[in-house]
Amino acid sequence: MKPVPPQDWDTSLQHVIDDMGGRPLNIHSLMANHPRLLTAWWDLRNYSVNGGDLDQRHCEIAILRVAVHLDSWYEWASHVERGLACGLTLEEIERVKAGPTSPGWSAQEAALLDAVDDLTEIQGIAESTLQELSEHFTRRQVLDIVLLYGMYNTLACMINTWGLELDPHIAERLPESVTESTF
Repeated sequence: MKPVPPQDWDTSLQHVIDDMGGRPLNIHSLMANHPRLLTAWWDLRNYSVNGGDLDQRHCEIAILRVAVHLDSWYEWASHVERGLACGLTLEEIERVKAGPTSPGWSAQEAALLDAVDDLTEIQGIAESTLQELSEHFTRRQVLDIVLLYGMYNTLACMINTWGLELDPHIAERLPESVTESTF
């Protein structure tokens, strides 16, 4: 399956094109093969990509860690830019690869990274990690962490199944040190 060029999208998807400033991403164009799916997914996407009840920094840390676990260059690159835009440093973004035990994370951010690791390894969050999360995040925020993991896991599966290429306009905006070979 290949991405559908936006000019060939079903007219019911115009809101997606509009929301993306006329330039939907390749993943959106892939999902445009199934207009009802993309329509159903869109509100959840908008909720999730903005972190839900998480602040944007924590949202991006979680998404970047999911990208590492799923070996998704597309998601990593897409969220490096978003991470930088919300105030993460390039050093912090690179540190996401090393995980929660890497020096420099706050207890809150280490717990967040632990939660993503648990979701990957045991398809749930361990009781000890939940206890740590409860010291830093609300119940709603913990639900949002699980949602982010699931949503970006689904996207990575689509990306990896159909070998989506990174959108050129995203690649152009990446720092020079952020390349697929350094991922």
